[in-house]
Amino acid sequence: MAKRSVTLGDVATLAQVDVSTVSRILRGDESQRVRDDTKKRVLDAAARLKYRPNALARGLRTSKSSTIGLVVPQLENPVFSAMIYGAEEVCAQNGYSLIISHRELGRAGKSVSHLSQMNRVDGLLVASFEDDTKLKAELLEADVPVVLMNKSLDGVSPSVIFDGCAAAKSAVQHLIALGHRRIAHLSGRAGGMNARQRIEGYKEALAEAGIEFDPALVSEAGYTVEGGKEAMRRLLDQDMTAVFAATLVSAGGAMKVLQGAGKRIPEDVSVISLHDDVFAELLTPELTTVPMPTVELGRIAATLLIRRLSGDEQADVAPLPPGDIKLRKSTGPASGALSSGKMAGARTT
Repeated sequence: MAKRSVTLGDVATLAQVDVSTVSRILRGDESQRVRDDTKKRVLDAAARLKYRPNALARGLRTSKSSTIGLVVPQLENPVFSAMIYGAEEVCAQNGYSLIISHRELGRAGKSVSHLSQMNRVDGLLVASFEDDTKLKAELLEADVPVVLMNKSLDGVSPSVIFDGCAAAKSAVQHLIALGHRRIAHLSGRAGGMNARQRIEGYKEALAEAGIEFDPALVSEAGYTVEGGKEAMRRLLDQDMTAVFAATLVSAGGAMKVLQGAGKRIPEDVSVISLHDDVFAELLTPELTTVPMPTVELGRIAATLLIRRLSGDEQADVAPLPPGDIKLRKSTGPASGALSSGKMAGARTT
């Protein structure tokens, strides 16, 4: 026989107060004064009976679900896994459940509308590779507050993003300090905000070092292992000594292709990527990375959304800066750099 759930009435009986008083105390309603000893009796009774509020019933009464939806384009990508972890941590601390929706490129509207309809979620956290115009239209139609994660759209606020330009610049400066001048770039999806930021940082680092930008060294990889492989294959005939990949997964794909073509890493070609995860340490050789605060981005985005749900309008926050380079075995001096003197004054972060 199934065990009966503890009700507000059970708590009220044990605490010797009426049900309405129990309800006010347990939901934190301070509109009416309650004596301290009464509040203590109610909380002690709830703890003793192991009372758990019925979230569904509470939602029907208040038109709130105490649930937040989080939409991501990839579940296998460690970048988004870390964002989810950070968001879930903050939601749990604030009494919200988190529903994860996986939305592949081209399906932005389906997941957004599905979560925002029929009172399923109170608000949405959204990360997307989707076309800006299409995504913006879907988000503006959603009848719940939205916070964007690592994406910025005019008319949709707030958003929390990484400083992709600074991160890319740091990665390329590291390679230049090692004597590399022919540096290829595996970019993100053409036209995307992240791709624009990263190629901007790539170009800035080259320009400051007096290295001419060569568009033949840029190949679009997107955000998958297969994309990294395909982008690297297109660059194999180029004269290059280093590769800067926009993402961990594309770097992993690129390294597999380089090694399959007989290239030694880092003796023949150095490889560096943005973001850091245990995945980087599992590659052979271990991958040098520029860490990004992915867990923190999830935390901040969830915090902004919960504040909005409480009526506190929030603005965009400053782009989150990258961390110090995680120096591993995939980067090394350019061939001949030590003997030619190119390494003079070189340094790493």
